Amino acid sequence: MPLIDLLAPPTCAACRRPATGQICGECLRRLPWLRGHRCPRCALPRHRSGCPAAAAAFDRAWAPLAYEGAARDIVRALKFQAALPLAGVMAAHMAANLPADLRASPAVPGAPLASAFALVPVPPHRGRLRRRGFDPAALLAAALAERAGLPLAACLRRADRGRRQVGAGRNLRRSAGRFAAVVTAPPPRAVVLVDDVHTTGATLDVCARALKESAAGWVGAATYVRTL
Repeated sequence: MPLIDLLAPPTCAACRRPATGQICGECLRRLPWLRGHRCPRCALPRHRSGCPAAAAAFDRAWAPLAYEGAARDIVRALKFQAALPLAGVMAAHMAANLPADLRASPAVPGAPLASAFALVPVPPHRGRLRRRGFDPAALLAAALAERAGLPLAACLRRADRGRRQVGAGRNLRRSAGRFAAVVTAPPPRAVVLVDDVHTTGATLDVCARALKESAAGWVGAATYVRTL
């Protein structure tokens, strides 16, 4: 056993109890997997009053887990405790369950029929990137690209007033200037946006709209968790 493990035994990133890996067996068993039918547009298992993504610019959304319990703890550990190896764990969960229609591009004009989607990470705010020293979405997208065998294209930059999206309601998230994305390079014809959490879909919508205005023909979204 390494000396560091004797001085500071490894703990589960989710529950902080002793563990032999990044996530303990109990937390892995408690992961809230999303099973059964889900709306392909918004990734929710049911709607209260119509699909909330009916007017969104993205064409498809998917997440393997609900944003609750151990899955929520994993996301928070990555983002706020700098548990960077968790990006690989999260990407493994996503890659193992990635739907077939998010692995090979649909028939998009100008794109090879059998080409793979390109993964595009949702861009971070510059100030938070400087403070954290890392970009959770970029780490997740890179790990997912490696595990799923998909190309990576970091072609978006965030350009807005910089207010936090976390904790903001749907209307505030969608307010003008709240979040803005700029395309920094010609985007692939078929894109899958990658982020950690899908809440209202406002951020994904803005990114998808920017990509489509820059000649992307189809945009999907894959996140680690979906807020129910």
